[in-house]
Amino acid sequence: MRIVLRRRLLTGLAALLVGLLASPWPAAAQIYRWVDGEGHLHYSQGIDSVPLASRPRALIVGEDPPAPSREPAATATPTTTGTGQVRFTPGQPIMVAARVNGVGSVQLMLDTGAARTVINPSALIALGVSYQGSQRGTLKGVTGDAEVEAVKVDSIEVSGATHGPLLVISHDTGFGSERGDGLLGRDFLDHFTLMIDNTGGLLTLTPK
Repeated sequence: MRIVLRRRLLTGLAALLVGLLASPWPAAAQIYRWVDGEGHLHYSQGIDSVPLASRPRALIVGEDPPAPSREPAATATPTTTGTGQVRFTPGQPIMVAARVNGVGSVQLMLDTGAARTVINPSALIALGVSYQGSQRGTLKGVTGDAEVEAVKVDSIEVSGATHGPLLVISHDTGFGSERGDGLLGRDFLDHFTLMIDNTGGLLTLTPK
């Protein structure tokens, strides 16, 4: 099943090219974190988007720990619990109700090609998520530059499957109301085994 995004795909740390669900993500979709000569933090899609002088120090987001001096640290030990099941319409993007910090839910599109979970700032503010200690950065992608902000949430829960704490990207994806409040990315999904029954329209998340 292929998820097609019809709007501009400036989604912060998300890998903006969506591939087949449960398939390996291409190197071109990897997001790199790098610091320029003036000490400013940037994010770029693909190594070719990183200036040559900064490539030796560029790090792939999701495969390296957050730099404590540049991003808000998640102080608690991450935990993953529970098994969740989500019904979806075959042939359509998988939308999930993601409960943030046990307070309230946002509608997110499941995206196995996204390195990080992206949530609309207005939704995070409505849920009372603190921006204290958040870090701004710039994403350089094929569609242009976008200002993003990383904030810490204590937990995200999808139908009983819970993981946290984790950093999410506060950014307006521009999808519109039909696509919900953002993307549920690999920073959450990689902690679970995903079983996708496209015939029956059932997604099952089991802790690894």
